[in-house]
This record gives sequence, C-alpha cells and structure tokens, in this order.
Amino acid sequence: MPRKPRNIKPGYSYHITTRCNNREFKLSRRECREVFLYAIKKALDKYNFQLYALCIMSNHVHYLIAPKQPEELPKIMHFLNWYTAMCFNRMLRRTGHGSTSLTTSFWEKRYYCDGFPASDKERALNTLRYIHANPKAAKMRQSFFYDFSNYGSYERLTDDGLTQWHPAFLRMGNSLEECAKKYKGFCQKYKPKEKTPTQYHWGSKLLAGVHLTNQGSTTNPKKSKSGFPPPPPCQVSETPEVTEVVRQFIAANRAPRDVEIDF
Repeated sequence: MPRKPRNIKPGYSYHITTRCNNREFKLSRRECREVFLYAIKKALDKYNFQLYALCIMSNHVHYLIAPKQPEELPKIMHFLNWYTAMCFNRMLRRTGHGSTSLTTSFWEKRYYCDGFPASDKERALNTLRYIHANPKAAKMRQSFFYDFSNYGSYERLTDDGLTQWHPAFLRMGNSLEECAKKYKGFCQKYKPKEKTPTQYHWGSKLLAGVHLTNQGSTTNPKKSKSGFPPPPPCQVSETPEVTEVVRQFIAANRAPRDVEIDF
C-alpha cells in the first residue's frame, strides 16, 4: 500500500513525532538527550526554521516546527534523524552499513507529521499543550517542567537558545506576562488520556547495562557485568559547543526543586 502523502503547505506549523525503532527506550540515557539538543542546534543553523515546541522523551521526540519553505521540512527531519542516529549508534555501540541503515536501525522509518495553518490559534495551543504535557502524562514529572522540554520558556519567558514562542501564544494576552499566565492556566486544565503501559523490548534491557563514557576518559577493556565490552568515548557529548547548548536550554526550562523520575 502506498504511503499517504505529507500535507506540507506554506505558512503551516507541523507537529512531528519521531519514535525509536520498535519503540525501545534508547533515549533513556541523559547523555543521548543532551546530544539531541546539540543536533537540533546544528539543524537550526543549517535550515533556519522556527522551533516552537520540543519534548525529548525516553523513546520518542515531539516537535512543533515551521520551516521557512515547506519543501525543507523533509530535509530538516532527514538531517536530524541521520545526525542523531550516527551519534547514538556510536555511543551505544550499534552497527549499520550506510546512512540509511544507521538511521532506520535507531528510528522508525516514517515519522508522524500533522500540519495546520498559523492562523489556527486553538489547534496551535492544543498542540503546544499536548507536547508540553508528555512528561507529566507519562508520570515522569509532577508538573509540566522538564529539562528536555521547552515548557519553562513559555511559563517563565526565558530564552533557551533553541525555541521561539508560537504566534498563538503571543495572542493570548496584551503583554508577555499575561500570555505566560494564561498559558500556565490553560496547561493546568489539561487531562491526558490514559495509555496502556508499553512493554520493554530486549533492546531496552540491553541498554540498561551499557555505560556511556566521556571523551578523554580511560576505560577498562574488560567486559562489563552485562557481558558486553564498554563503548568507545562519545565524540561529541563533551565538547564545549554541546555543553553550552545544553546548559542554556536546561537552565531556561528547569523548575526549582523539580524531581526527576528515570525509567
């Protein structure tokens, strides 16, 4: 059966969801989510698109994106999936032959994409709230604040270095402070639908026994308790550029005394 064509039009925002292959929890490691922020920065520098919402979960990622030109959206997603797969396969000692196999070994072949015009305020606000509610709905957080989501930039009006406020958010009040207050109240009214718990796949159990090393550190070549040798140092996770991107994003979106629950 042929794939349904993307609904890509000028002036649209797009809710994108990319899932790990087999929905395995390959992004559970904090290092992976940090490198993901850097990959987004590289994509922004390359394609100069608008990123209105972001939430990096343990086995999937949500974006709300507005490309400069509609035909650039597939290029943006191809770059993000290729670059992150290249980094993560190296970090987690995964293998593949060629860029295509590396990408599909980490991500599902087809990402979810749903677009709507910028003038659709209700759709935009509901999409923003849905993306920002993911950590709370998954019971990873008690509030909407999360280190790898840009909700904090909306409530606290901070600059995380990667995302911008959606025009629909800016139309919620007569001042930025009023917009932030109304958006906070709008989010607090959200009631997520109950989801059936996802079973862990074999890859998740394997990943739990893998230790990610820092660049420049020395590792013992002997096998770990899991029976697998330690992975080689990550080539990007400890560079100054990555550190600065991660520091600014998390500082802008983390809530004081927010408690993280890892899975």
